[in-house]
Amino acid sequence: MKKWALCLAAFCSTAAIAQTTNKEGSNYKFTVVKNLDAGDVENQGNTGTCWSFSGLSFFQAEALRNSKGKDVNLSEMFVVRKMYPLKAANYVRMHGKANFAEGGGFPDDLLCLREYGLVPQSIYDGNRVKTYNHAEMTALMEGVVKKIGATETTINPNWNKAVDGILNAYMGDAPEQFEYNGKKYTPKTFAKELGLDADDYVMITSFTHHPFYEQFVLEVPDNWNWDRMYNVPLNDLTAIAENAIQSGYTIAWAADVSEKGFNFSQGLAIVPDVANLTPEQLQKAFTEPVKELTITPELRQQAFDNYETQDDHGMHIVGMSKDQNGKVFYRVKNSWGVNNPGSGFFYVSEPYFAYKTTSIMVNKKAVPREIAKKLGIK
Repeated sequence: MKKWALCLAAFCSTAAIAQTTNKEGSNYKFTVVKNLDAGDVENQGNTGTCWSFSGLSFFQAEALRNSKGKDVNLSEMFVVRKMYPLKAANYVRMHGKANFAEGGGFPDDLLCLREYGLVPQSIYDGNRVKTYNHAEMTALMEGVVKKIGATETTINPNWNKAVDGILNAYMGDAPEQFEYNGKKYTPKTFAKELGLDADDYVMITSFTHHPFYEQFVLEVPDNWNWDRMYNVPLNDLTAIAENAIQSGYTIAWAADVSEKGFNFSQGLAIVPDVANLTPEQLQKAFTEPVKELTITPELRQQAFDNYETQDDHGMHIVGMSKDQNGKVFYRVKNSWGVNNPGSGFFYVSEPYFAYKTTSIMVNKKAVPREIAKKLGIK
């Protein structure tokens, strides 16, 4: 997922917010179908680490669902600190013909959970100073890996110590053991205490250039580790999303946010069915429900093939509502702070989800049984 520029309370019962809007003065009227607990909204600052913030928010929601993560706030920077050396090694081994940047994806979060575990934010915050900003740190690391991976013919075997040195200088070393709430843990035992197991989660997408009900490597730059995802028809993708929320499971959501209809400051993401939308028409669409584009697999594929849809941003779907016309909207937790009408949350229409999703991460139990059977998920 690309850098941050592209890139309410967390739980309310249906009775508590029976009806709401995307912002003051809007004529959208949302009736809550389901809202799920996901912890407080965080701010990724001037970093491209949305994938970690959204992925860790997802894991927090899973721990809360397990009734094992009360008040837990997981460290996003622990995951970032663990992934950088792996990305650097991959870049060098690929002779500089790979992606090395702040971006990443939900497979990185799963990899960290599986191989290293997780830690609380109070134990490791990555040396945050007011706000996160990794520009200087990544520039220094890029200088090292690009020199070695792209230009050197004989490589000093200790090159990775230079990358670790930079990471330690800016972020500090990640803890190998710690004490939390009076108990001693390693990152792995802490994750286990929260009931989090990487094998419980699957990555799912929907594109027509690969066979359905099989796995493939999603061709986006930030999938640096070539992780495989399950491919399903578009109708199945939306069915999985709705079933997940209705069944009490949240969704880690990777999507393109470069569309004119995506506006965090307006608290809304939509796909108006209007050719050559004027600024006035667009502004009105954020306050008055409009007809949206019918999203087909062909339209979705075309947008991906011509680079209109890219892996821009990672977010966290934590609820579902319906507007006054019965249209489904997802309630999304973002990682850009709380300065928008929804205090860090916003609404995404189902057409926008169908059109601009690059992938999702869900608990295996959130996948409807008939779809899981076709995928071979047990």
